[in-house]
Amino acid sequence: MEKGDTRPDATSTAFTLEGYKRDLAERIAQVNSTNVYVERPQALLRSVIVIKYVVAPDGKLLRTEIIRTNHDRATESVALASLSNTAPFPKPASHLLKNGRVEISETWLFNNDGRFQLRTIALPQMGE
Repeated sequence: MEKGDTRPDATSTAFTLEGYKRDLAERIAQVNSTNVYVERPQALLRSVIVIKYVVAPDGKLLRTEIIRTNHDRATESVALASLSNTAPFPKPASHLLKNGRVEISETWLFNNDGRFQLRTIALPQMGE
């Protein structure tokens, strides 16, 4: 797996979109560590939220859109807040930009206690 770092100008060194997505997931988890579940997620999750978000060339969060939800407003709020808390993100490498931005979809997996893992970096669920 590709692991990116950040250059002094805050540009990600991730070469692929998947590598950049993984870097962002790790950063979201780090910044929001008090809301992140560090063990394996439970077998039956409280909520699964999928958000498409758009990152500008300078790392700013341009837009968010919930594309899958079970309408649990509390977990939707936590997922959206975790993105805004983390921004600005490392700048994407210029070759990753499409139409001057990067679009990423990420899945938040919520346990009953309201803590989450991001599917990109999540441990296998119990029972898997």
